[in-house]
Amino acid sequence: MAAVERHAHGHGRGHEHGHDHGPPDGGFDRAFAIGIGLNLAFVGVEAFYGWKVDSLALLADAGHNLSDVIGLVLAWGGALAGRLRPDARHTYGWKRASILAAFMNALLLLVAMGSLAWEAVLRLQAPVPTAGTTIMAVAGVGIIVNTVTALLFLRGRHGDLNIRGAFWHMAADAMISAGVVVAGALALAFGWNWLDPVVSLGIAMLIVVGTWGLFRQSLHLLFDGVPEGVELPAVRALLQALPGVEHVLDLHVWAMGTTEFALTAHLVMPQGQADDAFLQRATQSLHERFAIGHVTLQVVRAPLMAGCGVAPAQRTPPRGR
Repeated sequence: MAAVERHAHGHGRGHEHGHDHGPPDGGFDRAFAIGIGLNLAFVGVEAFYGWKVDSLALLADAGHNLSDVIGLVLAWGGALAGRLRPDARHTYGWKRASILAAFMNALLLLVAMGSLAWEAVLRLQAPVPTAGTTIMAVAGVGIIVNTVTALLFLRGRHGDLNIRGAFWHMAADAMISAGVVVAGALALAFGWNWLDPVVSLGIAMLIVVGTWGLFRQSLHLLFDGVPEGVELPAVRALLQALPGVEHVLDLHVWAMGTTEFALTAHLVMPQGQADDAFLQRATQSLHERFAIGHVTLQVVRAPLMAGCGVAPAQRTPPRGR
């Protein structure tokens, strides 16, 4: 339950703040460290064998997997920055870094898939023989490395947009490696050299579809959009239904990070009734129904100003004056 902190002011006004700052979640630090280590080692293996068998495909994929390491570093950096304590210059801390990391991860993945699709189209025009069993063996190792890394982030992919970005990045590469193995086996068996670029195109389209939601949602949150799963009319209705509340004005809900939401609102209460029990009920209800953990409510007897999008003519006239 969020603690309630109240500051009384004159003229029947007050500011009440509900804060829910849970303990920093370092549960994925080990996952990031293992994932980065595994993928760096795999990049070295791919680059070595690509050089040894003179395979441009393996060397290119080594470069692509290096972008995965960068993606994991971005996600880990965002998670670490989000745990930095607030100070006098950054009163919310650096929580938004996790949103930025999720956005950059999605953007990096979309660019990588665009590059893969372009290369696949070029190869369709002039199919080339694959490097055979060596490429298949290295891709098989890639399936294991990327699947293991993706599984490390499996449990957090629904609750944290940043972790979802890391998960999708690694799951995407596991699918690409699987496609390379299948296409390579069929090409060796039947000489279908055109199959490799076709499979690559299909995988790229599948990954773009899966990544687009991450890109759209992280971009939405970067511009202070209402977080997914929070319906603003329902939030307004909850506050409006509190005893003594006549109007809810200047209501804003936004994401401080990928796991924390904040709310500010003006509550018009003509009788000025806003004791600790009232504030605790409001804060707890918002937390339980919408996972909003940082609540700031300003209680007034009459509107002090027009809220966002509310014309002055729509203000409620002062009562009892």
